[in-house]
Amino acid sequence: MSYPNQNPYGQQPGQQPGYGYPQQQPQQMPQYGPYPGGGGMPGMQMPYPTVMPGGAKAARVMLFVLSGLNVIGLILAVMGLGGVSKASHNVSPYAQADDVTAINIGKGLLIAVIVLIVIFTAAAITLALQFANGGSGVRVGTIVFGVATIMLSLFSFPIGLVHTILGILVVVFVSKDESNHWFNRPRY
Repeated sequence: MSYPNQNPYGQQPGQQPGYGYPQQQPQQMPQYGPYPGGGGMPGMQMPYPTVMPGGAKAARVMLFVLSGLNVIGLILAVMGLGGVSKASHNVSPYAQADDVTAINIGKGLLIAVIVLIVIFTAAAITLALQFANGGSGVRVGTIVFGVATIMLSLFSFPIGLVHTILGILVVVFVSKDESNHWFNRPRY
Protein backbone atom coordinates (compact mmCIF):
# COMPACT_ATOMS: atom_id res chain seq x y z
CA MET A 1 0.00 0.00 0.00
CA SER A 2 1.40 3.35 -0.89
CA TYR A 3 0.93 6.47 1.11
CA PRO A 4 -0.17 9.70 -0.56
CA ASN A 5 2.47 12.33 -1.25
CA GLN A 6 3.08 14.33 1.93
CA ASN A 7 3.92 17.48 -0.04
CA PRO A 8 1.02 18.32 -2.34
CA TYR A 9 3.10 21.08 -3.99
CA GLY A 10 6.18 19.01 -4.63
CA GLN A 11 7.13 17.13 -7.76
CA GLN A 12 4.53 14.56 -8.74
CA PRO A 13 5.74 11.03 -9.42
CA GLY A 14 6.53 10.35 -13.02
CA GLN A 15 7.16 14.01 -13.99
CA GLN A 16 10.37 15.32 -15.35
CA PRO A 17 12.12 18.07 -13.39
CA GLY A 18 11.44 21.51 -14.82
CA TYR A 19 8.35 20.28 -16.63
CA GLY A 20 5.19 22.37 -16.31
CA TYR A 21 4.59 25.98 -17.07
CA PRO A 22 7.09 27.49 -19.49
CA GLN A 23 9.66 29.78 -17.94
CA GLN A 24 9.15 33.48 -18.67
CA GLN A 25 11.40 36.43 -18.13
CA PRO A 26 10.18 38.66 -15.30
CA GLN A 27 8.43 41.66 -16.76
CA GLN A 28 9.50 45.07 -15.61
CA MET A 29 7.18 48.01 -15.32
CA PRO A 30 8.25 51.03 -17.32
CA GLN A 31 9.86 53.70 -15.19
CA TYR A 32 8.25 57.11 -15.37
CA GLY A 33 9.71 60.38 -14.24
CA PRO A 34 8.17 62.36 -11.42
CA TYR A 35 4.79 63.80 -12.29
CA PRO A 36 3.47 67.06 -10.94
CA GLY A 37 0.96 65.06 -8.89
CA GLY A 38 3.88 63.37 -7.17
CA GLY A 39 3.54 59.69 -8.14
CA GLY A 40 5.76 57.42 -10.19
CA MET A 41 3.05 56.16 -12.51
CA PRO A 42 0.39 58.31 -14.14
CA GLY A 43 -2.92 58.22 -12.34
CA MET A 44 -1.41 57.15 -9.01
CA GLN A 45 -0.89 59.57 -6.17
CA MET A 46 1.69 59.29 -3.45
CA PRO A 47 0.11 58.67 -0.06
CA TYR A 48 0.19 61.68 2.21
CA PRO A 49 0.84 61.33 5.91
CA THR A 50 -2.20 61.43 8.16
CA VAL A 51 -0.24 61.59 11.41
CA MET A 52 2.46 64.14 12.17
CA PRO A 53 5.86 62.44 11.74
CA GLY A 54 8.27 62.13 14.63
CA GLY A 55 10.69 64.77 13.34
CA ALA A 56 7.93 67.36 13.09
CA LYS A 57 6.66 66.46 16.56
CA ALA A 58 10.16 66.82 17.98
CA ALA A 59 10.63 70.20 16.30
CA ARG A 60 7.27 71.35 17.68
CA VAL A 61 8.25 70.31 21.22
CA MET A 62 11.59 72.10 20.83
CA LEU A 63 9.78 75.28 19.77
CA PHE A 64 7.71 75.12 22.95
CA VAL A 65 10.88 74.52 25.00
CA LEU A 66 12.54 77.51 23.32
CA SER A 67 9.54 79.68 24.12
CA GLY A 68 9.68 78.55 27.76
CA LEU A 69 13.38 79.40 27.96
CA ASN A 70 12.60 82.76 26.36
CA VAL A 71 10.00 83.47 29.05
CA ILE A 72 12.62 82.75 31.72
CA GLY A 73 15.03 85.09 29.92
CA LEU A 74 12.27 87.72 29.70
CA ILE A 75 11.72 87.57 33.45
CA LEU A 76 15.45 87.96 34.07
CA ALA A 77 15.71 90.88 31.61
CA VAL A 78 12.76 92.68 33.23
CA MET A 79 14.35 92.17 36.64
CA GLY A 80 17.62 93.57 35.26
CA LEU A 81 15.80 96.59 33.83
CA GLY A 82 14.20 97.18 37.21
CA GLY A 83 17.61 97.05 38.88
CA VAL A 84 19.14 99.47 36.37
CA SER A 85 16.19 101.85 36.75
CA LYS A 86 16.51 101.73 40.54
CA ALA A 87 20.23 102.39 40.23
CA SER A 88 19.57 105.36 37.92
CA HIS A 89 17.31 106.96 40.54
CA ASN A 90 20.04 106.65 43.15
CA VAL A 91 22.61 108.44 41.02
CA SER A 92 23.84 111.65 42.56
CA PRO A 93 22.84 114.83 40.75
CA TYR A 94 26.54 115.71 40.76
CA ALA A 95 27.52 112.47 38.97
CA GLN A 96 29.55 112.70 35.82
CA ALA A 97 27.78 112.68 32.48
CA ASP A 98 29.53 109.43 31.54
CA ASP A 99 27.81 107.59 34.41
CA VAL A 100 24.37 108.84 33.39
CA THR A 101 25.03 107.99 29.73
CA ALA A 102 26.17 104.48 30.64
CA ILE A 103 23.02 103.89 32.68
CA ASN A 104 20.81 105.16 29.84
CA ILE A 105 22.60 102.94 27.32
CA GLY A 106 22.11 99.99 29.67
CA LYS A 107 18.39 100.75 29.91
CA GLY A 108 18.09 101.03 26.14
CA LEU A 109 19.89 97.73 25.57
CA LEU A 110 17.73 95.94 28.10
CA ILE A 111 14.55 97.33 26.51
CA ALA A 112 15.78 96.18 23.07
CA VAL A 113 16.54 92.72 24.48
CA ILE A 114 13.08 92.55 26.08
CA VAL A 115 11.39 93.46 22.79
CA LEU A 116 13.48 90.89 20.92
CA ILE A 117 12.66 88.17 23.47
CA VAL A 118 8.93 88.96 23.22
CA ILE A 119 9.05 88.76 19.41
CA PHE A 120 10.93 85.45 19.43
CA THR A 121 8.65 83.97 22.09
CA ALA A 122 5.52 84.93 20.16
CA ALA A 123 7.00 83.56 16.92
CA ALA A 124 7.97 80.24 18.54
CA ILE A 125 4.53 79.72 20.06
CA THR A 126 2.72 80.73 16.86
CA LEU A 127 4.82 78.43 14.68
CA ALA A 128 4.48 75.51 17.10
CA LEU A 129 0.70 75.89 17.17
CA GLN A 130 0.53 75.94 13.36
CA PHE A 131 2.32 72.59 12.94
CA ALA A 132 -0.97 70.68 13.01
CA ASN A 133 -2.34 72.73 10.10
CA GLY A 134 0.80 72.33 8.00
CA GLY A 135 1.58 74.48 5.00
CA SER A 136 4.89 75.30 3.43
CA GLY A 137 4.83 78.77 5.01
CA VAL A 138 4.95 77.25 8.48
CA ARG A 139 7.90 75.07 7.44
CA VAL A 140 9.81 77.97 5.89
CA GLY A 141 8.99 80.21 8.85
CA THR A 142 10.25 77.57 11.26
CA ILE A 143 13.51 77.20 9.33
CA VAL A 144 13.99 80.99 9.31
CA PHE A 145 13.16 81.10 13.02
CA GLY A 146 15.67 78.33 13.74
CA VAL A 147 18.45 80.06 11.80
CA ALA A 148 17.71 83.40 13.50
CA THR A 149 17.78 81.68 16.88
CA ILE A 150 21.14 80.14 16.07
CA MET A 151 22.59 83.47 14.93
CA LEU A 152 21.35 85.42 17.96
CA SER A 153 22.34 82.74 20.44
CA LEU A 154 25.93 82.91 19.22
CA PHE A 155 26.18 86.45 20.64
CA SER A 156 25.52 85.08 24.12
CA PHE A 157 27.42 81.87 23.54
CA PRO A 158 28.04 80.34 26.94
CA ILE A 159 24.53 81.13 28.13
CA GLY A 160 22.92 80.67 24.71
CA LEU A 161 24.39 77.22 24.08
CA VAL A 162 21.04 75.54 24.74
CA HIS A 163 19.35 77.90 22.26
CA THR A 164 22.05 77.13 19.69
CA ILE A 165 21.59 73.37 20.00
CA LEU A 166 17.78 73.56 19.96
CA GLY A 167 17.84 75.91 16.96
CA ILE A 168 20.05 73.51 15.02
CA LEU A 169 17.80 70.57 15.89
CA VAL A 170 14.65 72.48 14.87
CA VAL A 171 16.17 73.29 11.48
CA VAL A 172 17.33 69.69 10.95
CA PHE A 173 14.03 68.07 11.94
CA VAL A 174 11.88 70.44 9.89
CA SER A 175 14.15 70.03 6.85
CA LYS A 176 13.77 66.24 6.72
CA ASP A 177 11.77 64.66 3.88
CA GLU A 178 9.11 63.25 6.19
CA SER A 179 8.45 66.73 7.59
CA ASN A 180 8.40 68.15 4.07
CA HIS A 181 5.67 65.64 3.13
CA TRP A 182 3.73 66.60 6.25
CA PHE A 183 3.80 70.31 5.53
CA ASN A 184 3.02 69.87 1.80
CA ARG A 185 0.08 67.51 2.25
CA PRO A 186 -3.29 68.64 0.90
CA ARG A 187 -5.47 70.39 3.46
CA TYR A 188 -9.24 70.42 3.22
